[in-house]
Amino acid sequence: MPELPEVETTVRGLTPVLTGQRLTTVEPRRADLRKAIPPDLRQRMTGATVTALRRRAKYGMIDTDRGDTMIFHLGMSGRWRVDPTEQLLHDHLLIETGAGRSAVLNDPRRFGFLDLWRTDAIQTYPPFEAMGPEPLGPDLTAAYFAAAFAGRAAPVKALLLDQRIVAGLGNIYVCEALHLARIAPNRAGGRIALPRLARLVDAVREVLTAAIAAGGSTLRDYARPDGELGYFSKQWRAYGREGEACDCGGTIRRRVDSGRSTFWCPGCQRG
Repeated sequence: MPELPEVETTVRGLTPVLTGQRLTTVEPRRADLRKAIPPDLRQRMTGATVTALRRRAKYGMIDTDRGDTMIFHLGMSGRWRVDPTEQLLHDHLLIETGAGRSAVLNDPRRFGFLDLWRTDAIQTYPPFEAMGPEPLGPDLTAAYFAAAFAGRAAPVKALLLDQRIVAGLGNIYVCEALHLARIAPNRAGGRIALPRLARLVDAVREVLTAAIAAGGSTLRDYARPDGELGYFSKQWRAYGREGEACDCGGTIRRRVDSGRSTFWCPGCQRG
């Protein structure tokens, strides 16, 4: 499933194509993805000028001068293609601009979705209302983690995946950040000292920044809007490396927690 770095990379790839452009065509090619596409999406977006593209957690947003924002989620297999030369079976939304550029949302498994919301009330969009701070923003600090984790016996990995605590972190990048910070994924969040939480904040930022620079991680379907794959998987320290040597000399292990694979090194992630 595309995570925060993949969505950030997608937003950055669409920005030069759409920002400042009038949308001459906005054509949904089916009525629904994971949920119904707003029936007035074509009417409200066609003729509008794109003012900005943004990301919140794992959601992309396309703002327009009409005060509407189109929100997209890539689900498990979604990706945008820029200026495609052919139509594919699972191209579900076509956007064309007055400059002759185009962008197409393709989603073979249809777990993504499209929605519309008023730009000036975007924080009231239901998935956003209870979200924690952005992991790359200034509000994520060791003190914030200490307050959010206080008294919690839940494993730190589960807490990091809780979107109410921090927005947008997914399984791959939580495994990577915990490994970089040398914190065991099953460590109770409320038992992690402030200096180690500071190290965790730094690790989260370092991993996400590196992943965005590499274009994200391609597992199956994901590709950047320009068609390039995401190459951060070549830099994985722990994720997907079961049985391989850790840089500390230990061996990466894997287990399944709540249906998700956890990769960690018992040699350097001791507590």
